Amino acid sequence: MATKTPKTTTAPKRKTAKAVKRSKKTATPAPLCRVKTSRIHGRGVFAARDIKKGTSVIEYKGNRMSWDEALELPPSDPDNPTHTFFFELSDGRVIDGGSAGNEARWINHSCDPNCESFEDENDRVWIQAIRDIAKGEELSYDYKLSVDGKLKKKELEDYACHCGSEKCRGYLIKLKKKKKDKKKDKKGDKKKKGKKKKD
Repeated sequence: MATKTPKTTTAPKRKTAKAVKRSKKTATPAPLCRVKTSRIHGRGVFAARDIKKGTSVIEYKGNRMSWDEALELPPSDPDNPTHTFFFELSDGRVIDGGSAGNEARWINHSCDPNCESFEDENDRVWIQAIRDIAKGEELSYDYKLSVDGKLKKKELEDYACHCGSEKCRGYLIKLKKKKKDKKKDKKGDKKKKGKKKKD
């Protein structure tokens, strides 16, 4: 008669402290950006590591509402009522980054930015790198603010840009070109088209 050999049970292996730390590191990737004091304006958002062109860096989050609801809200900065965290969506609604928002609301404007904003098919707004960004560099995008009606000089000063780039247009808003400037642009385009390369 054959005798059965007793099964030996081994205790499950315990994770060592090093193994636990290693698994935590791989589970949560390091953030792409962090908020710090900005030379452009107040707070800014900076690359926490090198960011490749085309990377969606951060989503612009906040409560969604109509423009009418947004305009009824008290100003985010009573001393500067033109400073808001509103981001207009293609459907006419607004994301209020000042309410349930995230770090994206601190990204400053630049007339020569390293990022751009885009809205995906799910109506989510992302800030995407339009070139390689080095660790420690401040993130920026062109706000392209639009304002109803013609602004007086004093009102225009409320939208002054401090990005400091060589391409700075002086304002956060996209100013409409004057008729003279449009004619100059058209003439310039015609001249460029009329020139032929010399071989």
